Amino acid sequence: MEKQNNDTVSLKKDKKDLHLDYDELRKAVLVLRAINHKLRQKIIDLLEENGSMTVTEIYVKLRVEQSVASQHLAILRKAGVLITQREGKYIYYSVDTDRINQISELVEDLTS
Repeated sequence: MEKQNNDTVSLKKDKKDLHLDYDELRKAVLVLRAINHKLRQKIIDLLEENGSMTVTEIYVKLRVEQSVASQHLAILRKAGVLITQREGKYIYYSVDTDRINQISELVEDLTS
């Protein structure tokens, strides 16, 4: 793996070069680190099942403390895995499926 001057990373795989955008690769790593936690995986699964939920609904359903749920939601939000929408005093969290699909395609490119 080598970093090019134009912010791309070149990988050699099976006698062919794979060129990846360095910034996208860094973002993908951030996402993969964020979702590599059992509780955060449970949060993602819960949100995929229910569409969107508030932090209260999430922590009650998962039987964790509100502060724990909030910390993990913040990590997922910072990684771009979750979308937030404010309605009055409530913030609803949902999964950014476009971002998840984008990362899945990048991982698939790297592993195929």
